[in-house]
Amino acid sequence: MEEKTVAIGDDIAPDTGKPMPKSQMIRFAAGFIIFNIMWMMAGSAGSSVLLPNRFNDLNIGMTPEAILASMNSIGIIFALISNVVFGALSDATHGKLGKRTPWIIPGGIIAGIGYYMTSVAVTLTGIVAWWSVLQIGLNMMIAPCVAILSDRIPQKIRGTLSAFYGVGQIVGQSLGAIIGAAFVTNPRPGFLVGVVIWVLTGIVTIIIIPKELPAVAKDGESFSVKQIVMQFRPPVKGARDFYLALVGRLLMIFGYNMIMGYQLYVCQKYIGLSTTDAAATVSTMATIVMVVSLIFALAGGPISDKLGKRKLPVFVASAIMSIGLVVPWLAPTRTSMLIFSAIMAVGYGIYMAVDQALNVDVLPNPDDAGKDLGILNLANTLGQVIAPIVTSSIVIATGSYALAFPSAIAAVMAGAVIILFIKKAK
Repeated sequence: MEEKTVAIGDDIAPDTGKPMPKSQMIRFAAGFIIFNIMWMMAGSAGSSVLLPNRFNDLNIGMTPEAILASMNSIGIIFALISNVVFGALSDATHGKLGKRTPWIIPGGIIAGIGYYMTSVAVTLTGIVAWWSVLQIGLNMMIAPCVAILSDRIPQKIRGTLSAFYGVGQIVGQSLGAIIGAAFVTNPRPGFLVGVVIWVLTGIVTIIIIPKELPAVAKDGESFSVKQIVMQFRPPVKGARDFYLALVGRLLMIFGYNMIMGYQLYVCQKYIGLSTTDAAATVSTMATIVMVVSLIFALAGGPISDKLGKRKLPVFVASAIMSIGLVVPWLAPTRTSMLIFSAIMAVGYGIYMAVDQALNVDVLPNPDDAGKDLGILNLANTLGQVIAPIVTSSIVIATGSYALAFPSAIAAVMAGAVIILFIKKAK
């Protein structure tokens, strides 16, 4: 009995109680990569390039930065709520398709509808409303998909599989910037490509990953409104490390996206490039980020598993990203932006390799993995959305992007220090 307990926490798949075959590990890795490539590619093409460029010419009585900030500040409310809601609902789902599968496919379709309608909306109300619909669909996919790491992946290889999850986001974000830059002068086809990608994301993911086992209710467990409501309680008992991970991740993602989320505007208004040159620079930066971070993410996950450490890689990654942010802050040129992207890619690749594995390690209760990972992933969503709001506020108040850089450095390093106080992970 003692040997079985050790094995379940080590190299045994939680859902089957057996070692995971290599073929299944490959399918999970491919599924995680492709899922994150697809949604990040569609999302970043729009949010980083196509929508900001469209807002430049929208003429609705607001600055482009203010439109983007308004869209994100309302969208975040729906992202935050829907991430926790769909994580909790998937935890409580029972049926032949399993707990997570039934939510992933419809999420992509809803996100596609929201994305298309945002791209054609001509009022601030319409932009905000449809972007919020997109956030609902996106988090309907993300919350259950992330929970798969806890439900089905042996602890021994979570760092490796987390690396594949992170690699997908890195590649998707970079490809999205490249696609957005390619369509910056003719955005309509670019938006339509994004719609197709959103709709296919959930379908393709479910086809690739191994079929989920049916979810059966535990003995004595029955459906009730009270039970569903109780699912939404944030963890309290033994949750100290959980909340440290939440705050640390929030600050890192926030600092990173203060600049990366405003790449086009930084190149145009801080570096002083034309729209065409700025788009070309963003495309080159995206290529650098994709290649460099891919290498370091693929190496970082297995190394983290071998060392059995999560906190040290996160701290090192944050320090590297801070160094990267210093370069364009002190020397605002196109070359400095390219150097910045390369250094940031090293740190971001290492961070993304171990991020999800760290999150799973600090879960207070594996039975609530969907809901609790949904709460932890709020840090990702919240950081990405708050960053442009803060950056736009700095620009509006000072008329420059200069103060955004030291603010981003402070946030990234504060997040790294907080992670060091976690006790549950090494």
